[in-house]
Amino acid sequence: MTKQRNDFIVPEETAQRLDHFCCALPGDYSREYIKRLITAGDVLVNGQKKKASYQVKPGESITLMIPDPIPCHMEAEDIPLVIIYEDDDVIVVNKPQGMVVHPAPGNSSGTLVNGLLFHTRNLSNINGVMRPGIIHRIDKDTSGLLMIAKNDVAHRSLSEQLKEHSILRRYYGLVKGNVKTNRGTVDMPIGRHEQLRIKMAVVEKNSKSAITHFDVVKRYAQYTLLRFQLETGRTHQIRVHMEKIGHPLAGDPLYGKGDKNNPFKTEGQCLHAHTLGFTHPRTGERLVFRAPIPPDFKAILKNLK
Repeated sequence: MTKQRNDFIVPEETAQRLDHFCCALPGDYSREYIKRLITAGDVLVNGQKKKASYQVKPGESITLMIPDPIPCHMEAEDIPLVIIYEDDDVIVVNKPQGMVVHPAPGNSSGTLVNGLLFHTRNLSNINGVMRPGIIHRIDKDTSGLLMIAKNDVAHRSLSEQLKEHSILRRYYGLVKGNVKTNRGTVDMPIGRHEQLRIKMAVVEKNSKSAITHFDVVKRYAQYTLLRFQLETGRTHQIRVHMEKIGHPLAGDPLYGKGDKNNPFKTEGQCLHAHTLGFTHPRTGERLVFRAPIPPDFKAILKNLK
């Protein structure tokens, strides 16, 4: 079996376990998959095999040897899904934290797509067999609302609305520190980090416009609960913008200084896609849906002072 070599450098101010660091790398690898790679010796630190609990240090070289994927046959799986809305054209799903949206290396099952295929065979084909119905995505460790297209006509309409920035997307996120202004806008272009390829970053070269609006919901002693509204939808946009202005999302394993930023022991960043609004592709009716902050996130807020 051949393997693909992937090399990464641990960013500055990173202090977290090896398995946690690898789970945040591009590809949305599951924790179980990473643990299997580590056990098999396919994850090296400076060329040496380490335990999953090893604390990585800034500047260390991390090598992942990813076995060539076995041809994936999309399997329908009886996975419980929280369906907020459904008709002949669209499904709106409330995705839980920890669920990957579509299959990728290390995540060939247990994804939202696997569950959708069990729920219905009527999904658009525009994004291919690996991502049927998927128009947009949210990170594995971000919870909240996603819209799914059940046919190609609906897919084209919703994709065009995304391009025109007419989709309403609001998030709630807990960030580190006291955000002093009650509301603000971060208008900074985002592209792949020039040195650390595992991250996105605010860069001028090979970047796209990215605009995030926010307002303060509540201030705590060491954290601030913010409501975000996306004007654009770049990869990791909220996470990148918040890190850039000095208020990384609590629990963020990639942009929040690793385990030092996660006293709550969450599976990832405290970020929830709360509100989703769009124009129905067939009727032209404006639809707006909301999903409450999940219980684990609420419990964190309740315990903050």
